[in-house]
Amino acid sequence: MQNPFSRTRFLLSVAQLEQLPPPDLPEVAFAGRSNAGKSSALNTLCAQKQLARVSKTPGRTQLLNFFELANARLVDLPGYGFADVPLEVRRNWGPLITGYLRQRESLRGIVLIMDCRRPLTDFDRQMLAWSQEARRPVHILLSKSDKLGFVASKQTLLAVQKELSGLPGAPSVQLFSATTKAGLDEARTKVLSWLA
Repeated sequence: MQNPFSRTRFLLSVAQLEQLPPPDLPEVAFAGRSNAGKSSALNTLCAQKQLARVSKTPGRTQLLNFFELANARLVDLPGYGFADVPLEVRRNWGPLITGYLRQRESLRGIVLIMDCRRPLTDFDRQMLAWSQEARRPVHILLSKSDKLGFVASKQTLLAVQKELSGLPGAPSVQLFSATTKAGLDEARTKVLSWLA
């Protein structure tokens, strides 16, 4: 089966809500703590090594980065957490991200990437709260699952599912590895279901 994301290309970067492209195509946003593997997940999904910038320095994504594929868009949100970026830039992230989540009519869902070894940080919970407030469905990728053994990763998956099961419109959760491509088909299917 041909990868429907293989022709994804960079469209533009946005620092303010006024710069957003017209909401004329369905969008799925990718969010996650700095160093959770967000850019790697996006690149793996699209089978492109350099689509989203992967850096050893957490927090390199400081803008909303839009990528276009046939009749849809993927949006890379700024990584949050311990990003080594100027305080003024970090202050702008909150209004930029929350404004996008609340106001964007074309946003169909959010893929939230969490490091499988450290899921549900305070920052992850904040993103979940923003998403719930904006009534956006969330699909969680527990990334870097290859770093844990089979049993440990399954236990983490079950623990996260259990903790979130009481939330209204509870997020769906899966294991994912950009290195081994475990969970790739499941992730692509979910994103495609939102973009359809």
